[in-house]
Amino acid sequence: MLPSFKNVPSIYYLIIMALAIEEVMSSNLYTQQVKKLQKIAEILGLDDSLVQVLSIPERVIQVKIPVRTKNGKVKTFLGWRVQHNSALGPYKGGLRYHPAVTQEEVTALAMIMTWKNSLLGLPYGGGKGGIRVDPSTLTEDELEELTRNYVDAISRDIGSDLDIPAPDVNTDSRIMAWFVDEYIRITGKVDYAIVTGKPKNLGGLETRIISTGLGVATIALEAMETFLGGYEGKSVAIQGFGNVGSNAVRFLEENKVKVIAVSDAKGGVYNPEGLSYEKLMEVKNKTGSVVNYPGAKVITNEQLLEADVDVLIPAAIENVITKLNASRVKAKVIVEGANGPLTADADEIMKQRGVYVIPDILANAGGVVVSHIEWANNKMGQVISEEEAKDRLIREMKSAYKAVINEWKTLGNYDIRTAAMSLAVRRVYEAMKSRGQF
Repeated sequence: MLPSFKNVPSIYYLIIMALAIEEVMSSNLYTQQVKKLQKIAEILGLDDSLVQVLSIPERVIQVKIPVRTKNGKVKTFLGWRVQHNSALGPYKGGLRYHPAVTQEEVTALAMIMTWKNSLLGLPYGGGKGGIRVDPSTLTEDELEELTRNYVDAISRDIGSDLDIPAPDVNTDSRIMAWFVDEYIRITGKVDYAIVTGKPKNLGGLETRIISTGLGVATIALEAMETFLGGYEGKSVAIQGFGNVGSNAVRFLEENKVKVIAVSDAKGGVYNPEGLSYEKLMEVKNKTGSVVNYPGAKVITNEQLLEADVDVLIPAAIENVITKLNASRVKAKVIVEGANGPLTADADEIMKQRGVYVIPDILANAGGVVVSHIEWANNKMGQVISEEEAKDRLIREMKSAYKAVINEWKTLGNYDIRTAAMSLAVRRVYEAMKSRGQF
């Protein structure tokens, strides 16, 4: 909502309104991704035509999804599947259910998946799906019908060698089970590799549940070693206590890192002596929020971002750190657990202040790494164990981190995001060039 002012001269009111509108527009996730791509193209010496090619997805599928509700009425929802780039392999990316989903957001997230898959050396292009729905308003039967009807609508455009969805915001292994069952019913192809993030009894890996949080923690530990001289006893604040944030807390605690601030959608808690993962989970499960953690100071999400800590992990939503609050962030290292939590303007401020930002395309890639392991395991006939999958995830995250840091040192006067993006974009460009696409 734009600000309202009384007794302010009209010219000043218009200036304030214009600044507010500019901030909203500059925080748009797709706009941010295009800006970042343009910057990388300049560094790599790539012309504007390539930027245009990589800014526009190869395919955008919009579908309408009718669902008969419990009162007998039919409600229609909008859904999308965006297939951004396939130079490195089949499209790969999650499916989210959220009332604020837009085509523009899904397009931006598909683009991020292209860079993420490329950076991690996975044989995938980038894709993303979304349905504009609040799943909490649907019954179990309605949610299943929504999922199956979405699969019906996009079934000709997906496949284990074409486009492989996975869980994302408000979707899980149960929804992936409905997804794979409906795909098999429609196509007659018994292909469990059509989606990843499935239940274990349908070829999934339990490691997938912890994968993104474990990946974030692994990268945070590596960054503390690089920039802080070690990680034991270092302080961390984590915004978001969903699957990613909670598992990051768990694995950081196991490595004797002190998590002193945590938040969820209802607010946060702070204790300079540290917060217990088990106690946080107990409080969250019993009361619905970490704000009820005993013996801790209640803080807002905004206060958490500005907490006096060594490392900040924004693991909730995008665009939480902007030019309006970037100068107040005290952390020496930021590890992006969420997609796009910093705007481009905030990135520049962090660079000027000497704050090291480990970008989302590296930090939160654990989920897609284990998705690849699951997909390959399905293709080969289930030959890998959970412990092997976990060990391989950690190895691949560390390997990608080292490659990014080496690129960062080679580039010189650029930030770590630029180094990661440089690697990712160059790999995609080289694949396109080898295939004769550009």
